[in-house]
Amino acid sequence: MPDLPASHRLRIGRYGELSRIYLLTTNTVERKPIFQDFALGRLVVEQFRCAQDKKWAKSLAWVVMPDHFHWLIELQQGSLNELMQKTKSLSARAVNLSTGRQGSLWQQGYHDRALRREEDLVKLARYVVANPLRAGLVTRLGDYPLWDAIWVQSEVEVPSIASKLAPTGLMLDT
Repeated sequence: MPDLPASHRLRIGRYGELSRIYLLTTNTVERKPIFQDFALGRLVVEQFRCAQDKKWAKSLAWVVMPDHFHWLIELQQGSLNELMQKTKSLSARAVNLSTGRQGSLWQQGYHDRALRREEDLVKLARYVVANPLRAGLVTRLGDYPLWDAIWVQSEVEVPSIASKLAPTGLMLDT
């Protein structure tokens, strides 16, 4: 393999398949905890919603942590690279405008994992939304403001996995 920076090696062989579910993760530059300010984290959330409104991706679950985000999506159009480039670029622009800062917000590249089985979906959705608990940021999931999952919204029905989820959301005790 050529001697490329890690972010370039991550992209070699990357292929995004439409209608496939992916877990996407990216970090802030130098892992700076920019999103300890929840108002700035909401600017990232707005980009997740924008991606869904434009039908680039369906957001299944997400969490914005102080220095990174996890986003469980179903890719609907375009490529993973295009989706992440748009999301990172637009969220960086919004954060920079809001704070007066300049420069990069996100590290180059991102991590993606394609899901292959329904069990993976439930497991990864639990992982995503429980991230603030594991990080010790809160003692109850409901106390953390920067997360969501489609299964906690009663109007959304996901019959194939509904039996594996608690009536009020995701079961976190596995």
